[in-house]
Amino acid sequence: MSINSFGNGNIRRERVLFIALTFIIVFAIFISYLFSLQIVRWSEYMDKASSVSKRTTEIPPLRGEIYDRNYDSPLATNMDSFEISITPAECDKKELPGMISKLAGILETDSQLLLKKIPVSGFYQSVRLKEGVSYEQICTIASRIDEFPGISWNSRPIRNYIFTPSMSHVIGYVGNITADELHILYNSGYTANSIIGKSGIEKEYDMLMKGKAGQKRNTVDVKGRNVTDSNDTTPPEPGKNLVLTIDRHIQELCEKALGERMGSVVVLKPDTGEILAMVSYPAYNPNLFYTNASSSYYKSISLDSRYPFLNRAIQSASAPASTFKTLMMTAILEEKAFPAEVRIDCPGSIILGDRTFNCHLKTGHGRLNLSDALKESCDVYFWEVGKEHLGTEKIVEYAKKMGLGTKTGIDLPGEVSGLVPTPQWKKRIYNVPWVGGDTYNMSIGQGYTQVTTLQIADMIAMIVNDGIIYIPHLLKEVRDPVTREILETRSPQVLHKADISKKTFAAVKKGMRRVVAEGSVRGVFNEKVAEVAAKTGTGEVGYKDKWTSWFASYGPYNGKPKDQVVVVVMVEASNDWEWWAPKAANAIYQGIFGQQNYEEVVETLDIWYLNQGHDYIRKKSE
Repeated sequence: MSINSFGNGNIRRERVLFIALTFIIVFAIFISYLFSLQIVRWSEYMDKASSVSKRTTEIPPLRGEIYDRNYDSPLATNMDSFEISITPAECDKKELPGMISKLAGILETDSQLLLKKIPVSGFYQSVRLKEGVSYEQICTIASRIDEFPGISWNSRPIRNYIFTPSMSHVIGYVGNITADELHILYNSGYTANSIIGKSGIEKEYDMLMKGKAGQKRNTVDVKGRNVTDSNDTTPPEPGKNLVLTIDRHIQELCEKALGERMGSVVVLKPDTGEILAMVSYPAYNPNLFYTNASSSYYKSISLDSRYPFLNRAIQSASAPASTFKTLMMTAILEEKAFPAEVRIDCPGSIILGDRTFNCHLKTGHGRLNLSDALKESCDVYFWEVGKEHLGTEKIVEYAKKMGLGTKTGIDLPGEVSGLVPTPQWKKRIYNVPWVGGDTYNMSIGQGYTQVTTLQIADMIAMIVNDGIIYIPHLLKEVRDPVTREILETRSPQVLHKADISKKTFAAVKKGMRRVVAEGSVRGVFNEKVAEVAAKTGTGEVGYKDKWTSWFASYGPYNGKPKDQVVVVVMVEASNDWEWWAPKAANAIYQGIFGQQNYEEVVETLDIWYLNQGHDYIRKKSE
């Protein structure tokens, strides 16, 4: 054997050994990896495989219902409705536009809106096309199902709002959750399919009413098709029912008393802070948000120059006018700024610098003391005492003590704080100094001072309660939707407690009583069922021959605290001038304490202006 042959043999053996060793190493690595997959990480990959093969469908819960304080008939409930879905992979792409066009005709919607919701590539996951579909429309589709391959439907209840239109500002409405809302609320149990409160009570207490969605789990193949008939379902949990402090009969009474006049009404129980009625006009109908013409209706409301979405009781602030004089009387008495019995002459005007300020009675009121000045609403008296004796700082101090310039804390979103102006504020905003004319204006509730209807109601409540304001609230109880058991009750909570003597408040109450019994309002106020104490207000806002009309009141004047109510009516200057606030309040008191509806009030009082108002309401309903 040659040396070369021997060398070649060794080389071949080395190659064989190298290949064998490589094979063994690779095989060992493979076995090790397989061992890791099958044994070490078995549970991990089983979980992943399970998650890939299972699909979960959300089952929407029933939203909690909303009731008024009587808990005998819902104000907001759930109405049977359906949603239409499509499974793109079950449709012929060429015939899809034509099919969707026919479907849109039945659903009375735009076919292009439906087509935009369908993914370009077909797959076996269903896609929601439209909600709020009626039973009749479902029946039409079902009778022609051969024309609609891939179309399916499920029950999905929608919100139904009942009773008076003005309740829309209190209850609000719901809608599909937006991407921004989901980003904030994702960790609070919301999903991309959630229905969420958009305004009012629906938004404020959404977490209580939304309930908890159920789940239906199915096993599918890689294309998303069901491969088992198993019914692994977790049922949904319904949301809690809410009982409000609102009395729907008083709410409807106030709505009709205000009529089609831009403004607001608040009826408040001063001893608890409960809101019995909160009316704002114009209002809107949230039920129309779930109709086929919902987008056009929503757009028309959004573009309405009267701002129907605005809750004028808490979201619109204006000058309090002469209702502010009750606060002025409180401050003058408590600070002993000027003797209450000393009279000041009102010639009808007063000169300050180079300006003449005219009292509302240009011929003058003659000589008046403090109580007379409140009764007659004399501007000259409050101008002089406010500027020369009380002073701007004390006026500001008492305005804040009595709840103006800050939010009331009511359980509704969007409340504004109003404004109590100060010299520092004016310098910062307008870069001009505070002058005597500013104090004059503030002393009679004009100028920069801005308040809401609810804030004035709180101010009157403090007078009634001898220095205490309770947080105004709309939630009375939370109840179980099945057992109706009371789960939570809202208790009165103090908002402001002013260190003002009961003697001062007693004098202010007596002065307010004189306004109704002896003042100018006597001619339009009929007290058949309760004695009322009040202060009117007429605010100038720049309109020619138009003024804001206020009536801030409570009654019965000498009644028990639990029986008393505060009624505040504000009619904006944008309406024709008719001094309607005290007239509306007259009807409201008669309805509350006479236990009558508006039509019965009109017959009972038999006053020409209420008959006119009644005709107004009747024509509206026709």
